[in-house]
Amino acid sequence: MSNKIKESNITDGAVTSAKLASGTVANDRLANSSITINGASTALGTSVTLVESTEWQSSIFVGDGSTALSVTAGKGYWIDTTSATATITLPSSASVGDTIELVDYARTWGTNKIIIDSNGLNYQGDPDSYNVEYDTNGQTLRLVYSGATQGWIPTTDEVSEDNPVDPTYDIDFLVIAGGGGGGSHHGGGGGAGGYRTSTQTINIGTAITVTVGDGGSATSSNSENGGTGSNSSISGTGVTTITSAGGAGGAKGAGSVTNGLDGGSGSGGGGHPSTTTSGGSGNTPSTSPSQGNNGGTGNGAEPEIAGGGGGAGANGTNGASGGHGGAGAASSITGSSVTRAGGGGGGARSDGTAGNGGSGGGGAGSDYDSGVGTSGTANTGSGGGGGGRLLNTGSTITNSGAGGKGVVILSVPTARYSSTTTGSPTVTTSGSNTIIQFNGSGSYTA
Repeated sequence: MSNKIKESNITDGAVTSAKLASGTVANDRLANSSITINGASTALGTSVTLVESTEWQSSIFVGDGSTALSVTAGKGYWIDTTSATATITLPSSASVGDTIELVDYARTWGTNKIIIDSNGLNYQGDPDSYNVEYDTNGQTLRLVYSGATQGWIPTTDEVSEDNPVDPTYDIDFLVIAGGGGGGSHHGGGGGAGGYRTSTQTINIGTAITVTVGDGGSATSSNSENGGTGSNSSISGTGVTTITSAGGAGGAKGAGSVTNGLDGGSGSGGGGHPSTTTSGGSGNTPSTSPSQGNNGGTGNGAEPEIAGGGGGAGANGTNGASGGHGGAGAASSITGSSVTRAGGGGGGARSDGTAGNGGSGGGGAGSDYDSGVGTSGTANTGSGGGGGGRLLNTGSTITNSGAGGKGVVILSVPTARYSSTTTGSPTVTTSGSNTIIQFNGSGSYTA
């Protein structure tokens, strides 16, 4: 005879808890042996600690200066006061432990405050008749109800920091190429090196390669063009490459006289008693905006004066008008205005006076019997002066001035300056910026 009891013979409640001995029915014998708590399945008989959780609202409350937001215990709210103040109305009744959280969504409470209406209940022991306001950007407010005497009490009333590090920052660049050397024997003034500026947003950690071009060589023979300056540049992964072209070497005035040459700034045409020569073109190769200017024409009649080299700020003067070097251009990248990249002055024959160097470091040309043209100032990218004629123990030797070496200057926010450099640049500060001047090639890591 079977001792089994048919399920159909047991009605709800027929077997009382008292009839079940402790442990008689195992959990795994029950139809449901687990329970879901806070979204997680938990086996029956397991100890679980329940933690109170704030129910954050998905919508943003935008203050308009008049409409109030009625809040509910157990919830968190994002309050945006970008346009106007916001009034928050607390519940009219509360139980001890009720919690409400408020957050400055747009970090604008300092501009437009929030106003708390405690709705008949005390707030930190004060009745509802008192004004309660919060006006600090980035504030987070957690309110807990403590009972009728003190009412609502802030347990958190702090500012959340807003200091993420931007992975990029802006760097200003000035890139000047080497200036051209002057031409020989009433030769043209050398053109200034190409002059370019740039402001770029650079990623932290970017290695910026800096190349500083040398000035073009001076002449040492009776019939020779001046040497063209070398390019200066910045480059690197993620960096827009900026290349400034070397200044053109000055044209020779004796022998087979030549026109001025092309370059960052063009050189002056050579001076000759019977041939008018053209000045060289600046901004070669072409860039936008322009990096230089044209050289002046050499005068083909008395007084025989070569053309001045072009400068970063102006064309060189024609020989007939003095053969002066073109003016350089001013920059305040170092914190004060400094003019650089002047053109070299043209050299003169016996019946003329040599041209002056352009402002910013251009070298002056030399007269026929009075020596060597002046070199362009180093690290300004200025052109050298054209040569005259130097009498030396009966031999005719014509010498011009060499072009000035170029320069590359960076200006970075001091707060972001990494101090990681190669090439031994000169580092100074101006206001809130650090100035890194490369007189020779090197690098800077942002």
